[in-house]
Amino acid sequence: MEIKVLGPGCAKCKATADMITRVAAGAGKAVEIEKIEDMRQIVGFGVMTTPAVVVGGKVVHKGSVPSHDQVLAWLT
Repeated sequence: MEIKVLGPGCAKCKATADMITRVAAGAGKAVEIEKIEDMRQIVGFGVMTTPAVVVGGKVVHKGSVPSHDQVLAWLT
């Protein structure tokens, strides 16, 4: 499963990527995380607040670090 984390590389963006990695490992799901830090690409997704998460080409979260349960729901 490919997941994109959109953000300028801030602490919350890194925490988001770490959360996804931890939840995926705990659930036994293989994920590929792509970090997108280019603001033009981020705006291209219609995102104005970061961090944001894209799963299957769709923005599923933006503006905060997602919770464990939110990430788990994306993986199932």
